[in-house]
Amino acid sequence: MTMTRRTFLSASAGLAAIPVFCGGRAGAAPLPREADVVVIGAGAAGIAAARRIMAANRKVIVVEAASQIGGRCQTDSSTFEVPFDRGARWMHNPETNPMIKLARAAGLEITTAPSGQKIRIGRRNARAGETEQFLAALVRANRAIDDAARRFDVSCASVLPKDLGDWADTVEFVLGASFAGKDLKDVSVGDKARAQDRNTAIGCRQGLGTLIAKLGEQVPLSLSTPANRIVWSNRDVSVETPAGRITARAAVVTASTNVLAAGNIKFAPDIPKRVLDAASKLSLGSYDRIALQMAGNPLGLARDDVVIEQNNSTKTALISANIGGSSLCTIDVGGSFGRDLSAQGEKAMVAFAMEWLTKLYGSEAAAAVRKSSATRWNAAPFALGAMSAAGPGGQSSRKALAEPFGCIYLAGEATHETLWGTIDGAWESGERAAEAALRRIGGALRDPEPEARPAKQRRRGQGSSIN
Repeated sequence: MTMTRRTFLSASAGLAAIPVFCGGRAGAAPLPREADVVVIGAGAAGIAAARRIMAANRKVIVVEAASQIGGRCQTDSSTFEVPFDRGARWMHNPETNPMIKLARAAGLEITTAPSGQKIRIGRRNARAGETEQFLAALVRANRAIDDAARRFDVSCASVLPKDLGDWADTVEFVLGASFAGKDLKDVSVGDKARAQDRNTAIGCRQGLGTLIAKLGEQVPLSLSTPANRIVWSNRDVSVETPAGRITARAAVVTASTNVLAAGNIKFAPDIPKRVLDAASKLSLGSYDRIALQMAGNPLGLARDDVVIEQNNSTKTALISANIGGSSLCTIDVGGSFGRDLSAQGEKAMVAFAMEWLTKLYGSEAAAAVRKSSATRWNAAPFALGAMSAAGPGGQSSRKALAEPFGCIYLAGEATHETLWGTIDGAWESGERAAEAALRRIGGALRDPEPEARPAKQRRRGQGSSIN
């Protein structure tokens, strides 16, 4: 079967309905014993891989340990008056991103986030001149990181200009915790420099978790079905689950780097040391959201405004205000501070958010909170963190992680060299891994004219698989 990428995008949106197999679901169809390709994980990478395999008329089954589709892309549509993206919130690259086209084809509403961010200095907004000073500091920091990456792969913190003055800690937060979920001392200059521009943020009014679930509706999958053990060789693979064993000619594994490094999925033979080493060098950062539904608009902010503060410590956050025109705001925390705060539990996270808002906007802001919720991705058993970020010297591990072993192909945002930490990178990696698996079994889609991505641009904003 020969199919171009453009034909694939239109055809895959109209596939016939597919059954959901058993995995703790009463009355569901029995789990199949055989498939051409088995996919581990029903996040963005897994769903992308399965759709591409289906478009090639090959038999696929997706097994997912959690009770819902989405992976680190989950939308809560019941707690607040508007959908709350607990994980990934933004897509990027609207000119080339197939997910945006698929979302529109599925009848979902695509929105563009406002560009830029506001800065709070104590109880007031930054003046125009102060904002320019911050942007200049950010440009200088990015330039220093890019220059260093041409020579060696060290930590971002070690190469920052020493004269950033009052903006040093704010630059650290924006480029580190907010962008990668890690402090800059734990982020590779090579990884940061190679990260593709993410300034254009595209959202889905119904939530990105809703989008992934919609795109996975026609995919044959089994929820609440963890892959306990994967027996592999150069010829075939066998995936053992509580619902039974599946034999396939190839497997696409989309587990997070932290799940792989923790050994939560057993491999026989053992997973190659080079893969485990790569996963450990691409460990997940910490990024969580504290969602607050507020009466009125006590912060005096516009729809979807983003606010950071001129901070002088790691105990800071980012505000996403009046989400979708609602009264819902989120306080995003990341890096080592976010990890420590999350470990204290949801009550402590909400208490910090209230105290922090009071510091910036007065007691009226905290008094206006009517309902709250917080994510804790580090404690999520099937994720164990937010987005991958290479440590110093670890940038080359992304390519190593993407290299197959036996008939197993790894996918997920961590395997993407320039779109790591994004749902875009996860989706693209799933398509890539599926295409490689299809070539192995003789059923690949052919795409003679792959869509070119625009040249990388320097960035000022932030974007990740979680924010």
